[in-house]
This record gives sequence, C-alpha cells and structure tokens, in this order.
Amino acid sequence: MTGDPVTRGWGTARYRGWALTLLLLIYASNFVDRVILAALGPAIRADLKISATQLGLLGGIAFALFYTLLGIPISRLAERRSRVGIIALATALWSGMTALCGTATGFAQLLLFRVGVGIGEAGLTPPGYSLISDYFPRHRRASALSIFLLGIPLGSFLGATVGGWVARTYGWRVAFFVVGLPGLILSLLAWATLREPPRGATDPVRRQDDATPPLRAVFATLAARRSFKHIALAASLTSFANFGNNLFLPTFFVQAHQRDIATAGLLFGLLTGVAGILGTFIGGFGTDHAGRHDRRWTLWLPAIGLLAGAPFFMLGVSLPGWKSGFAVMLVSSIFFYSWSPSLNGALQNMVGARMRASAAAILSVIFNLIGTGLGPVFVGWLNDLYASQAFALGDYATLCAGGHSAAGASAATAHACASAAAYSSRWAIITTALAYPWAALHFYLAGRSLREDIAAQDAAEAA
Repeated sequence: MTGDPVTRGWGTARYRGWALTLLLLIYASNFVDRVILAALGPAIRADLKISATQLGLLGGIAFALFYTLLGIPISRLAERRSRVGIIALATALWSGMTALCGTATGFAQLLLFRVGVGIGEAGLTPPGYSLISDYFPRHRRASALSIFLLGIPLGSFLGATVGGWVARTYGWRVAFFVVGLPGLILSLLAWATLREPPRGATDPVRRQDDATPPLRAVFATLAARRSFKHIALAASLTSFANFGNNLFLPTFFVQAHQRDIATAGLLFGLLTGVAGILGTFIGGFGTDHAGRHDRRWTLWLPAIGLLAGAPFFMLGVSLPGWKSGFAVMLVSSIFFYSWSPSLNGALQNMVGARMRASAAAILSVIFNLIGTGLGPVFVGWLNDLYASQAFALGDYATLCAGGHSAAGASAATAHACASAAAYSSRWAIITTALAYPWAALHFYLAGRSLREDIAAQDAAEAA
C-alpha cells in the first residue's frame, strides 16, 4: 500500500485488530481511573472524614464538568488534526493525575486531582469513535464499537477488584499509584503504533470535499435528526442511574451487607465487569444483526432491556441476603450495559465523516453533565438525606462522620449509625434506578425516526 507513512497499512485486517485492541485497553485504563474512586470510597470517607455528598462531588460534577466542557473543543481539534496524537496525550494526562490522587491529604486536594483526571479523559472518546468509524464500514460499526466499549466493564472490573485488594493490603493511596501508572505505557504505545486513516474511508459514499464543517453545521445536522433529542435524553437518564449508583455500590455492600472493602470491590467488579461484558456484546452484535432487517431495532432492543432489567435490579438491592441480592442484581444489570454500542453506532451513522468526533462530543456533553455529573451527586445527597431521616439520636453528619460512628461513641450510637447507613445506601440506589424505565421510553421514541435520519444522511452524502 502506498501513501503517507502515518496512514500506510491502516486498512489491513491484522492492523485494524491491533488498533481496536489497543483502543480497548486504553478505554479500560480510562475506566479503571474513573471507577477506582468508587472502590476506594469507603476507605477515603473513613480516612478523610468526608460525607457521601462530597464523595458524589468527587465522582460526579468535579470530574464531569471539565470532561464535558473540553469535549467539544477537543472534538473540533480531532476533526482537523491527528486523532492519534490527541488520544496519546490525553491518556498520559489522566493516568498521571490518577496517580497524584494518592498524595491528596484532604477533600480540596483530591477534588483538584479529579478535575485533572476529567480534563485528560475528555480526549479519548470523540477521537476514538471517529477513528473506529473510519476503520470499519457501517454494517460493522456497532460491533466494532462494542469491542471498544468493552473497556468500560473491563476497566470497571479491574479498578474495583485490584483497587479493593490493594486498598485492603497496602492502603487506598497506594491503589491510586498502582492503577494510574500503567496508562503511561499505553500512551506511548498509542503514539508509536496507531495510524490515522483517511476521513470517511469506509463510508458507502465518500465525499470529495474534505473540508471540516463549522460547529454550527454539526448542531444544525443534529437538530435536523428527529431521533437525536431522544437519543440524548435516553443516554442522559441511563448514565444518571448507571454512574450515580455505581459510585455507591461498593459502599452499599459495605454498609448494607457488612462486607469488607476488598470483598465489596470484588462484588462491584463482578457486577460491572461480567454484566458489562455480556451487555456490551449483546448490545453491539445483537443490534447489528437486528438492524440489518429494520434499523429501528438498533434502539428498540435497549428499550426492552431497560424495562425488563429495572424491576429485578431494584428487587436485588432490597433483598436482605447479599448472595441472593447480588445474583439478581448481576443478571438484571446486563440490560443496563447493552445500550451504548447501539446508541453510539446509530449516532455515527446519521452524521458525516467530518462530523463524527464533534457529534460524539456534543452527545457526551449532554449525557455526562446530566448523568456523570449529577447522578453521583444525587445519589450521595440521597444517602445523606435518608441517613439523617433514619438516624434518631441527633445530628447524623456529626455523630456518624464519613458513614462511621465517631471514636469513643456508645454502642447504641454505633448501631444507629450503621443502621442508618444501611438504610440510606439501599434506598438511594433503588430511588435512582427509577430513571431506567424513563430512559426506555426515549429509546423507543428515538427508534421510530432512526431509519429516516440515516436515509437523510445518505442523501446528503450523495448530493
């Protein structure tokens, strides 16, 4: 193959397999560094004496605000410049900032480092989606994206299990160093081995005009796609429940079922890892298959899954036994991870090649501000609210700092703190899970106009 050294060889099956594998590992690193805060949450709260709301801020708006605000500028840069270079630099940044979290001595310092993690992680998904969409043709994009998105459950599993074990053995500070530093190696591999394909190389109709459309044209295109507003709402509501509850699931297993931090991390890792891998595979490959017959099923399958999974998940959280509850939660959570490949594949198919990174970033701004930003804060606030209501011996925030009774507290106070914490962690998660059926409605509504939106994009490319 001839051509520029950067793009030479990008189209071979072997190279595309390597590129997708490396991007998967980078996304896994991304989520290890994101999920580690949930796994270490009980230990951090006990050591730094922070509230559930403050933990929600660390895992929510502190991360999501900068993650989303920088998403669109980075995506515009990715439409014009090297997507490979952006991914490599971003990976190095978020990995270094994660390691620095281990040096934090208080809430403010930890907040600052989490902001840095969010800034770095903003540089992966928009250029990543765009690269994969140029590596793989339309009929294989959801499947390819599902492999990339396996980084979410894989990273969640590793962050929870490794983080929980290291925290129990060596302390939570060491855990941040252990999970942060490998990302620096991945950033070097990305810089050295990833190649930049031509824009729109695998599209059915490739435009000869290679100019990058202005941002207003991207907004206009998305506004003209009737399904986009429902896609954005569906993603926001599902992310609200997923990210909100996931940050507090390890805390739930510690407080409601009296598991130690390593066991809670393992349960959380299995819950997000096993369910996430199965759900992502089903979502990607299942909807690619169903979409060949009727594209609307690309978004209708996730709607059915969310409706089926939500009541069983809430049942699992409410069961008194941790083994039976975990089993029900595990099976039902599969449906909560099947939506992302379907939704992102649909979005990439309804915009042009030079709009894909920007479209992904615009969607990311919407659902991350609502989901990643507000979901954890909401669940943390509910934890504190429900605990205060259930605690009858005085001021919960003072007597039960960090979710634990103060040193020297009476047995009655310690028991009341534990009971209030167990009650609050359970009902905060159940309340937040009500967002899943609401999201299912918008997946259904988005699917109704998906065929027309993709046809409109094909007509625009052919014009």
